[in-house]
Amino acid sequence: MEFIIVTGLSGSGKSTALNALEDIGYFCMDNLPLELLPKLAQLFGDGSVHKKIALVIDIRIGSEFLRLNEYLDDLRAGGAGVKVLYVDSDQYVIVKRYKETRRKHPLDGDANGDIELAVRIEDEILMPIRAKADFYIDTTQMPVTKLKESVLDLCLDNLSESISVRMVSFGFKHGLPRDADIVFDVRCLPNPFYVEELKDKTGLDKPVVDYVMCFPVAEKLFKMLCDMLAFIIPEYIKEGKSRLVIAVGCTGGHHRSVAFCEKVSAFLETLDYKPAIVHRDISK
Repeated sequence: MEFIIVTGLSGSGKSTALNALEDIGYFCMDNLPLELLPKLAQLFGDGSVHKKIALVIDIRIGSEFLRLNEYLDDLRAGGAGVKVLYVDSDQYVIVKRYKETRRKHPLDGDANGDIELAVRIEDEILMPIRAKADFYIDTTQMPVTKLKESVLDLCLDNLSESISVRMVSFGFKHGLPRDADIVFDVRCLPNPFYVEELKDKTGLDKPVVDYVMCFPVAEKLFKMLCDMLAFIIPEYIKEGKSRLVIAVGCTGGHHRSVAFCEKVSAFLETLDYKPAIVHRDISK
């Protein structure tokens, strides 16, 4: 069981951090009352389908928040693997964000509507929590994509786990896949459809694959596509993309696109991306 408690200054980016954790498979909850934390740890103990839990617990729960460290010590004493991710920012940036969004600070009442005072009060309250945090991210000059990347760097051993890749073969005569992020056209390759013994087979059959890949242009195109994907997918991850659909098309979606989709998927497996494969038009 892996618990991550996300906390920090209001307006610092905790929700964005939680969204990044959700994208990599954490079961996430926001604004959890502190007294439910031990019950949650018990509920998601041995036998639960959820092995990675991320929670935002912050000043919105009121004065009970002051006991967060106490609750965390009790959980750790009981054997729970709890980590605290503290998201911070300079106070002037927090004030600017609140003025831009026109949202009310959780301590607005305590500060009589003075947003700068509310932020200072919260910062003082959080000092003991910040001092004992396992991870710390300062978002003062950090765009959203960089915050997501920082969360992934902290919580993943392998960044390839942060993105879901889907490979789709299709036929252009049936239309482009609407959700495709990248489209490769392999209609430049010789078409097995015009080879009598291959016409009724598909790109899942070895004779078709051997035919498609026997041409130098096919080998060169395959290498170029793999080199491009090896370069571009990590850049998508840096920009915070959590889902990537790569479409490979030929005329009917039976032969060349299927063969290439399978081969590119096998290459991505070697990079630990574990793509899902869909042959959209293979039976049409």
